[in-house]
Amino acid sequence: MRKNKDIDLDRLEFAVLSDEAEFVPIITSEEEEIIEPTKFPELLPILPLKNTVLFPGILVPITVGRDKSINLIKDAYKTDKTIGVVSQKDESIDDPKLDDINKTGTIAHIVKVLQMPDGSSTAIIQGKTRFEIIELTQTEPYWKAKVKQIIAGNIPEKDESFTALIDSIKDLALQIIKLSPHIPTEAGFAIKNIESSTFLINFVSSNLNTNVNDKQKLLETLDLKERANLLLGFLSKELQMLELKSQIQSKVKVDLDKQQRDFLLGQQLKTIQEELGGNPHEQQIGEMLEKAKTKKWSKQIDEAFKREINKLQRMHPAAAEYSIQINYVETLLDLPWNEFTTDNFDLKTAQKVLDKDHYGLEKVKERIIEHLAVLKLKKNMKSPILCLYGPPGVGKTSLGKSIASALGRNYVRMSLGGLRDEAEIRGHRKTYIGAMPGRIIQNIKKAKSSNPVFVLDEIDKVGNNPFHGDPSSALLEVLDPEQNNSFYDNYLEADYDLSNVLFIATANNINTVLPALKDRMEIIEINGYIIEEKLQIAKRHLIPKQIVEHGLEKEKIKFHDKAIIKIIEDYTRESGVRELEKKVAAILRKKAKDIASGKRSNTTIEAEHLQKLLGIPVFQKDKFIKSEVAGVVTGLAWTVFGGEILFVETSLSKGKGNLTLTGNLGDVMKESATIAYEYLKAHAKKLNIPDESFEKWNVHIHVPEGATPKDGPSAGITMFASLASAFTKRKVKAKLAMTGEITLRGKVLPVGGIKEKILAAKRAGITDIVLSSENKININDINEKYRKGVKFHYINDMIDVIDIALKK
Repeated sequence: MRKNKDIDLDRLEFAVLSDEAEFVPIITSEEEEIIEPTKFPELLPILPLKNTVLFPGILVPITVGRDKSINLIKDAYKTDKTIGVVSQKDESIDDPKLDDINKTGTIAHIVKVLQMPDGSSTAIIQGKTRFEIIELTQTEPYWKAKVKQIIAGNIPEKDESFTALIDSIKDLALQIIKLSPHIPTEAGFAIKNIESSTFLINFVSSNLNTNVNDKQKLLETLDLKERANLLLGFLSKELQMLELKSQIQSKVKVDLDKQQRDFLLGQQLKTIQEELGGNPHEQQIGEMLEKAKTKKWSKQIDEAFKREINKLQRMHPAAAEYSIQINYVETLLDLPWNEFTTDNFDLKTAQKVLDKDHYGLEKVKERIIEHLAVLKLKKNMKSPILCLYGPPGVGKTSLGKSIASALGRNYVRMSLGGLRDEAEIRGHRKTYIGAMPGRIIQNIKKAKSSNPVFVLDEIDKVGNNPFHGDPSSALLEVLDPEQNNSFYDNYLEADYDLSNVLFIATANNINTVLPALKDRMEIIEINGYIIEEKLQIAKRHLIPKQIVEHGLEKEKIKFHDKAIIKIIEDYTRESGVRELEKKVAAILRKKAKDIASGKRSNTTIEAEHLQKLLGIPVFQKDKFIKSEVAGVVTGLAWTVFGGEILFVETSLSKGKGNLTLTGNLGDVMKESATIAYEYLKAHAKKLNIPDESFEKWNVHIHVPEGATPKDGPSAGITMFASLASAFTKRKVKAKLAMTGEITLRGKVLPVGGIKEKILAAKRAGITDIVLSSENKININDINEKYRKGVKFHYINDMIDVIDIALKK
């Protein structure tokens, strides 16, 4: 092929024949020579196409849908606009691997990228030259490969047989255009005006009505004469098919309107099916009617079913509404109308099952046993709607499965996290395309009984989308014992009785739940575990479970109690046991690696082995409880993850009495600091603080871990003690923490989350806690084992904290 350096490929223009015609590139014999570029890239971004083979010189539009393809087109269009295009061997694969694509492809130039009205992108690309993939060098965010150029064969000079081949290809292509009703007549005009034999072969190959594999053969055939012969064979086959179709249509063409045609074809199909052994449509309806005889539904549902099945029988299977109707009827049949599992009324067995699966959680277990006892005495009692709330990892979700096992009921779980559409709960009306029941009805169908244990997980994380209705409000009917005996699903268009379902909702933060929804549920708080409880949970549940999951033998791996306690204290800081389970899994992975590689290692995990297995301890108690200077006080806080300790630091510097607050504090916490400072100034004489001190010193209050937002009134007493310590130069007693809201009158008010705060204090080695006298009721309600080792100091007035907390 000749090299013509005077023609710039990027300046070539292509004519569009009409609005209906496709892009038809008209290329001259001189321009054909520059299809093979002189500069060939070593690395190319690779774009796999599902059902298209790109030929050199051809301009085609492609719709870009896959994320990798979109990223590739965007990046290439910003740079040199050059990409490598290959075809997939199997177009059904959405995420192809290297073995799923053809190695020979075409270098393409991105001419233009268009944004379509539906949001998709269409790229117009033009083939340049063939290449072969040598090695894949990158897979993310899209493919890149090392490639080499493939030079196609030259045009035979003064070869009469080749000229005859080209003329035959033109003649056959024109005949196909004439016979095919889908190809515009302008395409014939384009073929007649193509002078370049190479481009003619490529153009006809690109528009050939054949599969991708045949087109790939044409692309991979480098000898031009051989390629022309192959193309002539494909064209002959296509022409024969079109002539055969034309003959058949001319024989059977009858002047019938659409209704008569459908009726006749339907009758013929029915006759053929009867000859072959029955009509599948009627057989399916017959099976549905037989299944309906076994259902225990109400008279109202029975009438609705008969009405819908009669409508289905009158429909033609090819009708658009047929699939909608049959889906609706099948949903009615699949639902467990008035089908119940038998409850296990053996209270002792139920208690054993609950105790076996979960350690602690006495309140929840007691409530389930009470419900079972009442159900035993009164058979038709409505199921309670429980809401278990507490920090992550304490066993709220897994408790639902344990309750189902104890009651002998089926179990189903539905995650509500991020739910934003009311239709997810109530379903869509069946007139919509793709309509389906809501997730409540779908899960009841999945449970195969009308009295399952139904866990509504993460109810506090339901989204609020004003455009699609509020799903929290839709849940009101589901979780109201007075209403859920007739729950209305938009898809079913009938009431379904949910009153026998035992709903168990879980939440981390009860404050974010809709108040009306909270009112309908029985709230049961699940607090964090103390070290002794975590030790038992690890020994009874976590370690045996992880040993099995890591393919180890229980007899060969032992954990010493001191090692487990050290993991709990030095490597985790949580209310639940999720992080503890991860640490146990990390240790067992290392043991599994040693066993698999044949190394000798200790099978008993001792406390002194932990630093080698888990690294240096993450948490150290000592640094939390030492008060080296005045003005540093330990406080107690509550978070959705459980209790935490925090520190309030106060420093004084010469100035004019300005108050500065830092540490990412919320408005309520800032107000508490202001109240504490003003109260201290008002009662300075009681603490022997000179009045002029407040005018000579600037006060800076800081709460460490500034990246974490903090708010709430419970740090009020801590801030007052910190200010008093700084101004009186009296250090705070060691191992002492406090919590309580304060007022301008000097009163200390009660706060919540007491149990979580006590657990956090015990984890940090705190031995003394100062809190409001009104919190004494909460302390007495907490089990003795949680309070063991901690002394509580109750105060009514802020000034009382001075003598309790500050050293003399």
